[in-house]
Amino acid sequence: MSQPLKATRTPRTNRSNSSTGSGSTGNRRASAQRLTMRRKLAAAAMELFATQGYEATTVDEIAARAGVARRTFFRHFRSKEEAIFPDHDDTLVRAADVLDAAPPHEHPLDTVCRGIKEVMRMYAAAPAVSVERYRLTREVPALREREIASVARYERLFTRYLLGHFDEGAHHDGDDDPLLAEVAASAVVTAHNHVLRRWLRAGGVGDVEGQLDHAFDIVRQAFGTGIGAARPIPTRPAATVSAKGEEDVVVMVARTDAPLDEVMRTIERALKR
Repeated sequence: MSQPLKATRTPRTNRSNSSTGSGSTGNRRASAQRLTMRRKLAAAAMELFATQGYEATTVDEIAARAGVARRTFFRHFRSKEEAIFPDHDDTLVRAADVLDAAPPHEHPLDTVCRGIKEVMRMYAAAPAVSVERYRLTREVPALREREIASVARYERLFTRYLLGHFDEGAHHDGDDDPLLAEVAASAVVTAHNHVLRRWLRAGGVGDVEGQLDHAFDIVRQAFGTGIGAARPIPTRPAATVSAKGEEDVVVMVARTDAPLDEVMRTIERALKR
């Protein structure tokens, strides 16, 4: 039997000193300065890797090219292979924020799909840099391993989120929700990576978000109706459909805040009955 939604979600705390005021402004400024320096070091590293090779490039050379001291480099990165991925830490935080702020009526798989879009937007914000980084990671095994490690962090985040909606400890006959949650999280990450690689191989050209939405539709069709299929219907469903009369007139009732994709899926299911 599918497990019910958990009643509460543990909020993330201490993300900043306060939501308003000088403390929050100072944190944002410090975060922006940190990211600017990380990107500067990353640009220097990628340029040196491309011109003189990964193995021949040293941390001292990267720091010198960026115009900073060696100790400044190590305040931002632990190794030279880590240096060409300056945005992953901040993107992981943004993805986690999407999960934390999810509306209660949203299907958890839809929330995960929205969360991983933050990763795609990171790459799409600088297509030329992303394409060059992709070329380097294909040529240098150490960089490829670093990229795989970064992807694993996103997958763990989304898996924990999906599992958090079910009682993972209650294993009953026919309870496939924990399995579906893990497989679905992997499927979302795989779909994202497939679209991303295709976009990068095309030189960073094309409607990558549209391609991603199409890939997510396929994942939803495969897993969206399976997770929590036996769970009781919420007291305030996002959308309901019923047939009226002998001429099969379909009547649609939806909340004003219901996601459009969920409304469309509800209509599609009703028309197939």
